[in-house]
Amino acid sequence: MNDQTGLFETNIQSLPLLHRGKVRDIYAVDENKLLIIQTDRLSAFDVVLPTPVPGKGRLLTAVSGFWFAKLAHIIPHHLTGIPPESIVANGERGQVAERAFVAMRLKPLPIEAIVRGYVAGSGWKDYTATGMVCGIPLPSGLQEAAKIPGGAIFTPSTKAGHGAHDENIPFAQAEKLLGRELAVQVREKAIALYTEAADYALTKGIIIADTKFEFGQDEAGRLYLIDEALTPDSSRFWPADQYRPGSNPPSYDKQFVRDWLETRDWNKKAPAPALPPDVLAKTAEKYEEALRRLLS
Repeated sequence: MNDQTGLFETNIQSLPLLHRGKVRDIYAVDENKLLIIQTDRLSAFDVVLPTPVPGKGRLLTAVSGFWFAKLAHIIPHHLTGIPPESIVANGERGQVAERAFVAMRLKPLPIEAIVRGYVAGSGWKDYTATGMVCGIPLPSGLQEAAKIPGGAIFTPSTKAGHGAHDENIPFAQAEKLLGRELAVQVREKAIALYTEAADYALTKGIIIADTKFEFGQDEAGRLYLIDEALTPDSSRFWPADQYRPGSNPPSYDKQFVRDWLETRDWNKKAPAPALPPDVLAKTAEKYEEALRRLLS
């Protein structure tokens, strides 16, 4: 990763800023298009950390672009293919090079589409307490990080506002929010996307334990895959050669940062502690390795 300090925040004057998310800065191109820039910001426990991971935004862009193209036969995506450098001022091109997409303006669905192939994270906590994951009963006796028998499950969540936490919801509530037909379509597409991606990743030595998708609709109601796709930020990636059911495997995602933060005296509210150089370097290394494996 070439950036030495990282891009924490963009400053594009030639376009109106619409929104700064945890990682992405979004600008209006026109009535039909958006400029989405992946910064090097990192969030954990729904809090943006003060220390950027140099080059992370470029990696996220490359990984998402790869998956959007690879999975386009399952569902169309929101990318237009317009070069981001062509729609900003000359002096701003460095802020978008290799880290931005020009995307269609679509209406985002009010849920996050989470697919789980393994019992991990909050799913494991849920299972140990109730024998279920997000209201879906699973066989008894599963170990931590076990593959879910019978295939991946769809566990939608709400989209939390700024500073709040997403909440898992039963499928029945997703049906109320979306309507039955659309909810079923989202579930089918999300599971199909995850399953094909997980099968491919396994050939590259990576287990995708779970992932989060976001979907949007155009004015005709057609469904698109939006936001990001199957990155270390939106997914739990495990090295297949270190996978052992019964324990949480080391991961390519933010788990390294989360584990370090758990050792701090921090209440998981802003402001978050700054990451020390060694944690930052190891985190960047994990992101790089995920990209190298997947795209090799």
